[in-house]
Amino acid sequence: MLRPTKILVPTDFSEYSDKALKQALDIGKQYNAKVFLFHVVSGEIQRCVGDICLGDDIIRQIETQLKNKAQEDLQKQMNKFPQSKEVSVAMDIGHGIPHEAILREAEDKGIDLIVIASLGRSAIARFLIGSVARNVLKGAKCPVLLTK
Repeated sequence: MLRPTKILVPTDFSEYSDKALKQALDIGKQYNAKVFLFHVVSGEIQRCVGDICLGDDIIRQIETQLKNKAQEDLQKQMNKFPQSKEVSVAMDIGHGIPHEAILREAEDKGIDLIVIASLGRSAIARFLIGSVARNVLKGAKCPVLLTK
């Protein structure tokens, strides 16, 4: 029987991610597992448009602002769930292609359960599994719980 000790919850701050987080917190409380809430800032910042290019300093400022905003949003999401105070929770931010960053985080942290929403912000249809969830499911080396 699966007895998780480290649970990864990728989030895009959607209502679907809220449901995944609630599920993970319930499991974490039941098994005294640590929950890792993880957001990926995806994509590269466009450095040049036409003949106008941004300098490295401006790029670093934008990246810092994106990271700070994501940190605030992680805290806001956690504050929605009073049961989060009863579970050990860590929050982190990754960068890059979402499913690759999630799989890398799972590997780096020794995660033994990923709880992920089957749909996210960019859900095209209710009955399809989102591309990030699908790719995490295909690439994960640990069990994955899809929530909806």
